[in-house]
Amino acid sequence: MNQNGSITLFQYWNRLRDGRPAPKRSDVEPADIKTLLADTFILERDTRGEAVFRLAGTRLCAYYGRELKGFSFSSLWREKDQRLMSRLVHGVFEQKSLLLLTFEGFSRNGRSNKFELLALPLDGGVENPRCLGIVSAAERPFWLGADPLADALIDSIRVIDPDQEPASLKNRPAIDVPSLVPTEFGPPETIAALGRVRRIRHLVVFDGGREK
Repeated sequence: MNQNGSITLFQYWNRLRDGRPAPKRSDVEPADIKTLLADTFILERDTRGEAVFRLAGTRLCAYYGRELKGFSFSSLWREKDQRLMSRLVHGVFEQKSLLLLTFEGFSRNGRSNKFELLALPLDGGVENPRCLGIVSAAERPFWLGADPLADALIDSIRVIDPDQEPASLKNRPAIDVPSLVPTEFGPPETIAALGRVRRIRHLVVFDGGREK
């Protein structure tokens, strides 16, 4: 995790869960993370089984130029990545895994900026899985929030076991082990489309990038 927002939210979530797979939604007190609220979101699963925004912070909505509540999470991503993103969020809901990814967002006028996204599971019961997340901009150029994001391209993905990894994942050396990629992330052609795959202890890392 490179962004302070991701690190702070992870540490808060980790304290709340107190050894459980995930804290309950009712455990989260907005006042405790008031400095992060503009960038945070909560996802829930709708009647179709799709992850949608239940809540989204004001700054995050400004990035996209619209209120995100009720919108599909996967719809924010490039069409070829939407199925993968749905699978990854399903893993947060069902396996209580942590999702950490970096992506490049592209505005309607062709500008771009890097972002880090962290999604953390919440215990809402079997019928109401939810997750708490945050999107942090690597930089805040003058146009961000005025020229809405219209597309997003994944740079890298990490699926984290919080019981095995410490809070700080920064600058961890990586080892190339493509054969260890778990099948739950989709068929081989989907994984291959993301580019180089790495495994870091209990992490699976997908290095993506722009299409040539």
